[in-house]
Formats: sequence, C-alpha cells, structure tokens
Amino acid sequence: MRDLYEVLGVARDASASDIKKAYHRLAKQHHPDLNPGNKDAEEKFKEAANAYQVLSDDEQRQRYDRFGHEGLRGGPSGPGGTGFNSVDDIFSAFGDMFGDFFGGRTSGGRRQARGADVRVDLQLSFPEAVWGVTKDIKVARDVPCGTCSGSGARPGTKPETCASCNGRGQVVHSQGFFMVQSVCPRCRGEGKIVREACPDCNGRRVNSETTVLSVTVPAGVDDGQTLRLAGKGEVAPGGGAAGHLYVVLHVVGDERFQREGEDILTDVPVSFVKAALGGEVEVPVLDENCDGTAVVEIKAGTQPGDHVVRKGQGIPRVGKSGRGDQVVRWKVEIPHKLTSKQAELMRELATELGEDVKGKRGGLFSRLKK
Repeated sequence: MRDLYEVLGVARDASASDIKKAYHRLAKQHHPDLNPGNKDAEEKFKEAANAYQVLSDDEQRQRYDRFGHEGLRGGPSGPGGTGFNSVDDIFSAFGDMFGDFFGGRTSGGRRQARGADVRVDLQLSFPEAVWGVTKDIKVARDVPCGTCSGSGARPGTKPETCASCNGRGQVVHSQGFFMVQSVCPRCRGEGKIVREACPDCNGRRVNSETTVLSVTVPAGVDDGQTLRLAGKGEVAPGGGAAGHLYVVLHVVGDERFQREGEDILTDVPVSFVKAALGGEVEVPVLDENCDGTAVVEIKAGTQPGDHVVRKGQGIPRVGKSGRGDQVVRWKVEIPHKLTSKQAELMRELATELGEDVKGKRGGLFSRLKK
C-alpha cells in the first residue's frame, strides 16, 4: 500500500491548501468521464480520493502520521471512515467538490446535479454521547417515484432524447467570432423530453417520503457535533449523485460531570473531618453507562479545591483508542449547625490547637475595625 503523501505527490508538511490542489490535479487527470473505459485511470482516481479523504481530515492525518496505515484501521466506518470501493462512492462523498472543479459529473456531455442535502436533529442523553448508540431517525426527503421508477414518464412510455441538443443538455451557437455554449432551452439541460408525465409525480420523477434510517453514533461525541451520511440525502432528479444527510447532535448534560473536550470534572462533597483526617470517598464515574462508582483515596489535610486526576477515565476519543481523564475536585463542607456534643468536641480541638474561638462579643463595627 503506497504512502498517501506519495500518492498525492506532496511533502509530509504540506498545507491543507497544497493537499487540496494536488488532489484537484490528480482527480481531473484521472476523472472517469475524461478516461472512459480506462481501468488504470479509475484505480488512480480512487487511490487519490482515498489519500485525500485521510490527509484532508486533521484527526485522521495525525493518526496516519504517527502510525501509518495501521492507525486508520480503528477509525470510524461509514461516511466519515476511510476507503472508497467505487467511483460512485467518491462522487457521493465529494460531489460538491466535483461540482466546483468540473461543473458536476457529466454523462455524454450533460451535467448531472447533486441532490439536495438534508438536516435532521438528534437528541442524546449524556451516557449515549459518552458510550455511543444506534438510533432510528425519521427523515423526510425526495425519493425516486415508484410508479415511473424515477423517469417522470407515464408507465408504458419513455422519455425521448431531446432533438434540440441530441441529449447533451447543452446547445452551441455563434456570437460573432465566438462559439457560446448554454443550457438547452427545450429540455432545460436534462437531455430528455417527457411527452406524457407520470400521474403520480406529475413528471417530477421524485415524491416526498418519510423514511426511517438507522444511525450509529460513535462513542465520545459532543453537543453540537454533526454526523454526515454520504448519499443519504435527497436524490437528484437528473440522475446525479444523491445529497448528504447531516445529523446534528444535541446532548443533554449531566450535573455530575462537567465536560471539557475529552476530560470531565466531577465535584465531590466531603466533610471537613474527612478532609482533615483523610480516608476513602465513593465518587461517580462514567463506567456502567455513567451510573458506576469508584472508591478514591483522599489525603489527610486536603484543602477545598484540591483534586485527584484519574488518568484514562474520561470521555472516549472519537475514532481513536484511549480516553481522556477524570478530575475529581474535593468540595469541603462546613456544617451550618452543630449539636451541643459536636460543639463541645470542636472547642476541645480549638483549645488543643491554641485557637480562641470565643473572642469578645462587642458590636459589629468594633469587630470589623479589628
């Protein structure tokens, strides 16, 4: 397996802009529409896309720089993962880029637009965000019409090739010494004419439909992050690549855990006696679906705000091995009221420490002046 930097022909310290330019050059050189039937060009096209997908993502690039190809094996699968198996997968993932570079993927000279993207919002509990979850979501989107199979024509008929542009979707006309290419006004760039429209979709080729999709949320996601499911958006009426589905995550917080990146802070109340003498304290942890507990030692003489770090017991790292840390911060509690017995013991302790806890009563102003 070739080095990804070698595939794109860039140095290991290449900037994101240089990587994108290199991919642009290779993708254009080996584009399937410019090399019809050329299997070698198609393989190089896929190889360049796989390299760009990794090196254009900061996290995946860091893993690759440290561990090489082995570092990518544990990465997330699906739309955010690595490895394209077909040219269609590449156009689904990078369809917007090809629209910028090549004016959209073409077939026979006719532009094929990408389908619209779709956004849905998904609410997660704190444990679901920490440990991952698979959820079903409802998605309203345009899908190919079942009656006409997406052709837009009445069953029993077929769309006809546009006679004005011969199916190219573009027409050329002269303006003085120049030849100008524009969208065919008759078929509006589709290359085909529907004589008899499908009664169900009225020739639109698509119908609105609400479907249920299963979404796998990886462990360690945070509030506001977005998952992209390539090719799960709306279909393109003209036969181009489908749009993407963007799932925006909303995580419900947990008052026991304050999150900062992959680390968590847990405030744990302890009595002033235990803070002074030391001992063991039971603290909430993320294990057992965030309902677990662990016994943590507190040292004698602990002060308010002192903390203990539990290494590797924080949030799982998305797409990586290991976890962040859990910081346990001690909140030393002073009792508001004491029983007579407790007060007596405290006075004995004060005497032992040489402290005067009674003092002179005096007025508020005289005490403040001191």
